Amino acid sequence: DDEDSDYHQESYKESYKDRRRRAHTQAEQKRRDAIKRGYDDLQTIVPTCQQQDFSIGSQKLSKAIVLQKTIDYIQFLHKEKKKQEEEVSMLRKDVTALKIMKVNYEQIVKAHQDNPHEGEDQVSDQVKFNVFQGIMDSLFQSFNASISVASFQELSACVFSWIEEHCKPQTLREIVIGVLHQLKNQLY
Repeated sequence: DDEDSDYHQESYKESYKDRRRRAHTQAEQKRRDAIKRGYDDLQTIVPTCQQQDFSIGSQKLSKAIVLQKTIDYIQFLHKEKKKQEEEVSMLRKDVTALKIMKVNYEQIVKAHQDNPHEGEDQVSDQVKFNVFQGIMDSLFQSFNASISVASFQELSACVFSWIEEHCKPQTLREIVIGVLHQLKNQLY
């Protein structure tokens, strides 16, 4: 009976060990399959992994290459995102500037509609021209000092920078006031 009991215990131990080994093997296989699916998904999702290198032929990409191409692609996406965020920021600034300009033009139109003939005869065309010329001369001097025409891209960047710096309402107001004072002193 003891032998029979020992046999059952030994057989139970072996089957327990076998079951544990089988469970471990299955778990390990599931883990490997999940990793393989992950690499296959990366190869499908990442565009640079889909472009076959002709020197490799139709061989499957190694895991190291898949990971490197994935890292490179993520870095590329981060740079693109940053560029797009900067572009959105610039466009928002442009929209704000355009809204301000729209409000100013609407005020000018409204003022003209309210008093269409007021002051027409009070200022001569020559004085108007002198005011305009003084404002433009002042703006041109700052423009000429700020602009580089080495390339179109550099020119564009300089123009936008100059506009942001020298065409602020407060700056323009100061220029106009300065020109008016200068003309006032010349006339009187």
